[in-house]
Amino acid sequence: MTSVIIALPKAEVAQGIRNLLVRSGIPVAGVCTTGAQALALADGLNYGIVICGYKLADMIYSQLHEDLPFGFEMLLMASQNILGSGIVEEGIVSVIMPLKGNDLISTVDMMIQATERRKRRQRLKPKERNPEETALIRQAKELLMDRNHLSEEEAHRYIQKCSMDSGTNMVETAQMVLSMMQV
Repeated sequence: MTSVIIALPKAEVAQGIRNLLVRSGIPVAGVCTTGAQALALADGLNYGIVICGYKLADMIYSQLHEDLPFGFEMLLMASQNILGSGIVEEGIVSVIMPLKGNDLISTVDMMIQATERRKRRQRLKPKERNPEETALIRQAKELLMDRNHLSEEEAHRYIQKCSMDSGTNMVETAQMVLSMMQV
């Protein structure tokens, strides 16, 4: 689940936004009044969204955005003057203050869905192999091709099928093929 951190200079305003989000079913990981607190909280989480104001007690939003760990996005809440001046960095979602509760909830929900989609896509993407693993698989295929007179495609399919049947990855299966056939 995407973690939401609220970082605003006034604790009572931050608590109000937290309560609004929690009532709407959006879990909030924490409420902070400084950028350092938000960064410390974010370091303990995998990914999420930081909702913050333009200026915190110890830094402005751009410094916080720069220091956020990979996987975190920012929702900036600022006045029309600040957002209209063009000083807001690209890649930061922003909402104009004062805002309606429904606008905030829908924006946060949209950001959560986008983050979850991105994480799901990243999880489903096949892991890239390093050169040693690729060489090991190639070596096992070559051994199968030489000893069993298989084509490269057939050897690959054999390793792939054994991998799926045994519940191991292809690298482990290639290692097993090599150890069994070199006996």
